[in-house]
Amino acid sequence: MASVPIISFNYPSCSSPSNSREAVLMYMHGRSGYLPNIKPMLRKKRVLSVVCVASVASNGATKEEDRMVKKSLRDMWREIHGSNNWDGLLDPMDPLLRNEIIHYGEMAQACYDAFDFDPYSKYCGTCKYQGAHFFEKLEMANRGYEISRYLYATSNINLPNFFQKSKMSKVWSQHANWMGYVAVAKDPEEIRRLGRRDIIVAWRGTVTYLEWIHDLKDILRPASFGDDPTIKIESGFYDLYTEKELQCKYCTFSAREQILAEIKRLVERYKGEELSITITGHSLGAALALISAYDLAEMRLNIIETDDGPREIPITVYSFAGPRVGNLKFKERCDELGVKVLRVINVHDKVPTVPGIIANEKSKYQKYIEDVISFPWSYAHVGVELALDHTNSPFLKSPTDFGCPHNLEVHLHLLDGYHGKDHRFCLASKRDIALVNKNCDFLKDDFGVPPNWRQDYNKGMVRTADGRWVVPERPRMEAHPPDTAHHLEQILKMVKSSVKTV
Repeated sequence: MASVPIISFNYPSCSSPSNSREAVLMYMHGRSGYLPNIKPMLRKKRVLSVVCVASVASNGATKEEDRMVKKSLRDMWREIHGSNNWDGLLDPMDPLLRNEIIHYGEMAQACYDAFDFDPYSKYCGTCKYQGAHFFEKLEMANRGYEISRYLYATSNINLPNFFQKSKMSKVWSQHANWMGYVAVAKDPEEIRRLGRRDIIVAWRGTVTYLEWIHDLKDILRPASFGDDPTIKIESGFYDLYTEKELQCKYCTFSAREQILAEIKRLVERYKGEELSITITGHSLGAALALISAYDLAEMRLNIIETDDGPREIPITVYSFAGPRVGNLKFKERCDELGVKVLRVINVHDKVPTVPGIIANEKSKYQKYIEDVISFPWSYAHVGVELALDHTNSPFLKSPTDFGCPHNLEVHLHLLDGYHGKDHRFCLASKRDIALVNKNCDFLKDDFGVPPNWRQDYNKGMVRTADGRWVVPERPRMEAHPPDTAHHLEQILKMVKSSVKTV
């Protein structure tokens, strides 16, 4: 079972304390927490300024709380999911939108928390938990979602620094890595809160290193999901999404085939209800999120035929620290298909600047470069950007590791304190800042939170009846639902039928 933070802070809301000392005590104690040796810390002006900035609101949080009372997600979920491209919701930051972005970011973070990174485990590269217990093991059972299926990809592609492989001789698979999951809102209360039944796809990125960036060759290739060969995506992303390995039962279907079949199955099952498809991912997982969103829309799997005509299911991507994925034609086609993308980035993170350093969406001549010159390394970001800056958080120190600004938990912390471009950083909820150091070392040392603190109890080892310490056996994971091939066959029929109609 996963351990809990060694130190947990409870924060007051952004209310104004009567004096500076009270602000420090409010922060350090909260309502139920306690941190020893406060007096020496009170003498540190740096810590004092940290607490004051975090505790004093810009024009008070009560106005923000009042706004949340007056609005409900069920009444405006389409706007929160980008129907108006988040116009008027980002600056100042709408509190409902902030909550939902963090909600989906935590769903992406779950991919990291459940992934077995340990090279000394024969299960390295897989999910540590059975689907039925996934959210329970991650203390997320109250979210109201259930796992529908797990997603896998073959490691036999040109992104060697992304995949985790075991050093053991006998392993669960020589060719596969667990890549994420599909989940569905099942709890009636959660469905009422959301205003619809939500289908989530969460893709895993890499939490420990950024070497996979160096594997990108900046080679664009036709996406081949539609009939326009000028729509192109980066070849490494394409391979990760489309390749399969028939020798491995987990990769007999590509990641693409797995997601298409599952979404088709779920849409058919719940076609009489109000639905949404929300796709999220961090880092390389953000690239997969965008590609799969485009693919679902291009294949028209979000279109339901009803007695009143076709009805479109909204597809929204909440992307965190994602690289560029495709060329300008890819971006234009995503816009044309109505795929809504909100990209959350840290301005000091290098990953969102690649590939496409030479020719990208910031150049006013990009369309000319692609159409006339046919420049082969032209990339464009898709969607609306929400740019955050970790130097605005008084809780963070100057990073010594380039991975810190890229970390997903850091992005969620910055979201919690973000109220707008010219607004003071102020935590809007009681989200524990100790989570920042879950997989990195970015919190100021004064807070006493150890770096990289998250680990399984005894690193997953258990003691047997005869006193030996061993890694316990895990139940065998289901590779693919038995109806995967059936749904893929139905998709191919749909595609052929639409081609004949055209």
